[in-house]
Amino acid sequence: MDGIGIIGAGVAGLHLGLLLRRNDIPTTLYSDRTPEQLGSGRLPAAVAHHNTTVTRERALGVEHWSAQDYGYAVHHHYVGGPLQARFTGGLGAPSRAVDYRLYLPRLLQDFTAAGGELRIRSIGPGELDELAARHDLVVAATGRGGLGGLFEPIAEKSPYTSPQRKLCAGLYTGVAPAEPKGVTLSIAPGDGELIEIPMYSFAGHVTALFFEAVPGGAFEALAQADHDADPRGFRTQVLHLLREHHPSVYERVDPATFGLTDPLDLVQGAITPRISADHITLESGRPIVAVGDVHALVDPVVGQGANCASYSAWQLGRTILDDPHFDEHFCDKVAQRRRRRVQATTDWTNLMLAVPPPPHLLELITAMSRDPAVADVFTSNFNYPERQWDILATPQRTRAFLARTS
Repeated sequence: MDGIGIIGAGVAGLHLGLLLRRNDIPTTLYSDRTPEQLGSGRLPAAVAHHNTTVTRERALGVEHWSAQDYGYAVHHHYVGGPLQARFTGGLGAPSRAVDYRLYLPRLLQDFTAAGGELRIRSIGPGELDELAARHDLVVAATGRGGLGGLFEPIAEKSPYTSPQRKLCAGLYTGVAPAEPKGVTLSIAPGDGELIEIPMYSFAGHVTALFFEAVPGGAFEALAQADHDADPRGFRTQVLHLLREHHPSVYERVDPATFGLTDPLDLVQGAITPRISADHITLESGRPIVAVGDVHALVDPVVGQGANCASYSAWQLGRTILDDPHFDEHFCDKVAQRRRRRVQATTDWTNLMLAVPPPPHLLELITAMSRDPAVADVFTSNFNYPERQWDILATPQRTRAFLARTS
């Protein structure tokens, strides 16, 4: 048998493959795109890695973008509507955002340099038996090619049957960084959110503006606008939304230089959040383990998708190293090892999508606007979603936390 086969060259597949190769496990990564294709084309997403993920990258020897030069250490918050609040929370340790068109090809290079085998090949359900016969274990780290449909959603953890936000993310010039440098989370109640991220891309240090549009709200038209058909109209629409709904960002915009860095530096879409089965079993009895988006697909509203994928891949990799017996018991161990954080990530994200927001979330936001200690705990917990969910799971937990902390 030929070691571990990983389908998908996203962050989950790469972090798992690198961990296995650092421990001399034969590993083959199957990608339907070449490194050159991953490094070109349209912006795939606007992704930030929190410090827990950066720490794993450091352990893998792939921290190519230092936190000192590329990172940030705070979240700035703006809440419109009746609350009208501005406040800042500290992350405790720096996060970092790098364009995945730079990030993924570089880590693929690291993977092959570490002795990993890269095969450019599209894998669908019909090829799984072949791969399972070739490898000791096959891991699905992408839902592309029909693989995502093989893993049934877990109903009680997948409350939505349609997207709760329409998404529009782009890279822009003409936005001065916040002081201190950090992400801005701006909420326009009833309409959606804006996530402003300092990011490194082909044009250097730029600004990602990620609009999360509530269907039927003021931002939805932007998520559906055709930039290529009317670039000037698109730019005007973005500036209008910033001015009317996100003043803490708009006040740092220079209209004379504001604009997309490139027409391809824009992505629009929508996600239906879900958690799916940890694994499936082929007729041969061989398991296929899910990791990354094919296992847990979350809306980007609190920026947890890539971080959850990295964590999940790391826990799978550690289980492979600890117990290389790839049966149902092994799959159960993987599920138990990663369940708490993965489920907390999706539960917290889904709570943040609720319209209107639950009263205890509003209580927490109000407390953060008044007490920096509360804001710091909430912000640092972006590294630890299970701690965040311990606070937010019920109104009683939120109020007990505020009583202890304020």
